[in-house]
Amino acid sequence: MAGTAGLVFVDGHEDAVPLDVSEDGEAANTEVGLLLGLTGRLLTGPLARRRGVLDPAALAVLGTRDRDWRARFAVGSLRDAGVWLRDVDEVAAVPRVAGRDAAEHVAGAAPRWWLHVDLDVLDPVVFPAQGLPGVPDDPGGLRWDGLTDLLGTLEVPGCAGWSVAVHDPEQDPDGTCGRDVVRLAGHLAAALG
Repeated sequence: MAGTAGLVFVDGHEDAVPLDVSEDGEAANTEVGLLLGLTGRLLTGPLARRRGVLDPAALAVLGTRDRDWRARFAVGSLRDAGVWLRDVDEVAAVPRVAGRDAAEHVAGAAPRWWLHVDLDVLDPVVFPAQGLPGVPDDPGGLRWDGLTDLLGTLEVPGCAGWSVAVHDPEQDPDGTCGRDVVRLAGHLAAALG
């Protein structure tokens, strides 16, 4: 049974690949699927009790660009399952509108919500410290200004907190990407308190 919390999920991937078709089996490819209860039916233990805790109406997904990757596994889009979703092209066209609409959608369905930003939503040209070393990242993605604009419009009541993930220091030898992440965290802290 779904809980009462919502999620604004900014990511280059929908992260709802079923566990049984994931190429590496890591939960990072399927956490949204687990939260929605779309996968993990055979899990046991503590994680099994945490699947299906998010109402699809309380989820907004922004910035995805993984259509080709999902097609390799014959995995449809969360949008087809009724989830509010705007892909990278839709977000890049109007980042402020997309961010505001996402937060308003989630706040309308849940009294409290969380913001999660996975930095692989960024174009690997501007943020190469993402993904796996030696494995080509999906092309395209948001630029820093687009992500900043998107996140600057999330001042909608009910945000309980936020998280930022995916920075690989081994792919950031001079620390440039790390400094960009710190600047983004400062921007988020100022915008969301």
